[in-house]
Amino acid sequence: MTILNSYRLTAATVLLLTAGTAFAQGGSAADQPLPGSQKGVNKDWAPSKTNDGAYDRISSHASVPIPWQPIRETDILWKKRVWREIDTREKQNVAFRYAGDESSGGGMFIEILIDALKTGKIKGYKQFDDRFTQVMSKEDIMESVAGKTDTQVILDPIENKEIQKIITRDFDPTAIRKFRIKEDWIFDRNQGQMVVRIVGIAPIQDVVGEDGVYRGSKAMFWLYYPDIRQLLAQYEVYNPQNDIARYTWDEFFESRQFASKITKVSNPFGQEFKDNLNPMESLYESKHAAEEIFNKEVDMWVY
Repeated sequence: MTILNSYRLTAATVLLLTAGTAFAQGGSAADQPLPGSQKGVNKDWAPSKTNDGAYDRISSHASVPIPWQPIRETDILWKKRVWREIDTREKQNVAFRYAGDESSGGGMFIEILIDALKTGKIKGYKQFDDRFTQVMSKEDIMESVAGKTDTQVILDPIENKEIQKIITRDFDPTAIRKFRIKEDWIFDRNQGQMVVRIVGIAPIQDVVGEDGVYRGSKAMFWLYYPDIRQLLAQYEVYNPQNDIARYTWDEFFESRQFASKITKVSNPFGQEFKDNLNPMESLYESKHAAEEIFNKEVDMWVY
């Protein structure tokens, strides 16, 4: 047998084996389970009935959180608690406002959190403080999301008399423009570096009076971040630069891909930078606090 004939025989064998394997696995790609065909976090989300793409997508993510290096209290030489604010209207934070697709859960980030709260996947804490002192019940969650029902007196055009109408306010995910983060900055001498660990995260809701005037803002609820990392590892984050190169939400937070500003650092009076300061002075204090934390790692090596 010549070398050419041997090559032809080998190529034909490979083709037959490949075709047989494909047939054994179910034939066409349409017969295979579709990635992203699970129920979305948005009630209006409808998954595609066929493979919505030019190729069969296989997620490269392990769906598990990035392991944290253990920290012993005896190895901590310096620690500072910091509160940050993420404004989703900033360009770098566009992922928080992405409406969702097959791989990102079919909803915005806030909808992922609310769906997990409703289904009992994660535990929420009441917004009264950020120390996780009161666990939210299912009724508390629904009230926080939809708000209380209200009654309004209207005129019945048929009977020409006043009647009371119950009004239920629907939750608008686009109204959540900010998130608050509580984190600890720690210099661990065992690792020989500064380590940041997020402790809690809370969506911020604007408070508007009956006259439509903005009254301020408040946290909807608080989430203990270490407990929700498993959930965050299940959903991908929109990447405006490349659809194939995406993080999970856990990777997104751990690699600090968001833009934020410091609103408060631990102090004896519990004051925020905005207290008794105008917006420009508050921003300056935020930048100054960030620089102090950045320089602290170098200072620790000098000591």
